[in-house]
Amino acid sequence: MSTGLIIAIIVVALILVAALVLIGRKGRERRRETKRHEAREIRREADVRTARADKVGAEADERAARARREEAVAREQSARAEEHRREAEQHHVRAHDVDPDTKGDYGDQDESEREGRFARGGRSDDVEAVRREEVRQRR
Repeated sequence: MSTGLIIAIIVVALILVAALVLIGRKGRERRRETKRHEAREIRREADVRTARADKVGAEADERAARARREEAVAREQSARAEEHRREAEQHHVRAHDVDPDTKGDYGDQDESEREGRFARGGRSDDVEAVRREEVRQRR
């Protein structure tokens, strides 16, 4: 084999090796770019999910705050209702003291009798019927 042919084969072999190296690098670069793109998409999806989670969390916080406000209002209304019950009881005691047809102290009634009439939601709407019952009991 001649020296020129050997040199030509070596040059062609070097060109082939260089071509394979370039093809390998381009393939690797394409795979890396694909991975970068995939990573960007995953990050974007994560950002969207984070935004949704923040929104849901804010809504939950808002509902909790609203519930706390409602609970505070309910406690306040309950306290006012209790005060109104006490005032109503005082008025009934006063009316009993003023009424010439009643005998004995209003305080002589069983505590359970008074509580039954003035307990939350338990007050009779038929005041006249209660009055008749009191008169009947006195006889």
